[in-house]
Amino acid sequence: MNRNQISRWLASFFYLGFFPLAPGSLASAVGLLLALQLRGTPVLYGILFAVITLTGFFVSDRVEKSTGKKDPSFIVIDEVSGAMLAFFMLPATPAVLITAFFLFRAFDMFKIYPVNKFEPLAGGVGVMMDDIIAGVYTNLTMQIAIRLAGII
Repeated sequence: MNRNQISRWLASFFYLGFFPLAPGSLASAVGLLLALQLRGTPVLYGILFAVITLTGFFVSDRVEKSTGKKDPSFIVIDEVSGAMLAFFMLPATPAVLITAFFLFRAFDMFKIYPVNKFEPLAGGVGVMMDDIIAGVYTNLTMQIAIRLAGII
């Protein structure tokens, strides 16, 4: 495998991005599964999040350059990273997880300000930042809603 192939493999999160139906949602579900698996280990969670995110910035940039396309649809490492942020430290109840999942997908798809300001940026920054901000929006919204509802 050459560097471009490895970058494509990683950017597509081990070819998950080539799944024919809703690869972004599937990658978000993988982010959720990683979050659930790493519950109770915030240091390991942070390390894996950092590795995935930093890798995403690098390989997304390389893939954009090698394909000549802005944010090719098979790049889904950004959804995994954003979803990990979205689910960080949330209670693992079905209602919370389902709500957070759909909220993250909505924030990601509708690009609510200032998310929409990041997507046009060049390279890996433009690919990754809109999903990272969508993950932050989701987590903050859920943390506030959970506290207002008295869930924790």
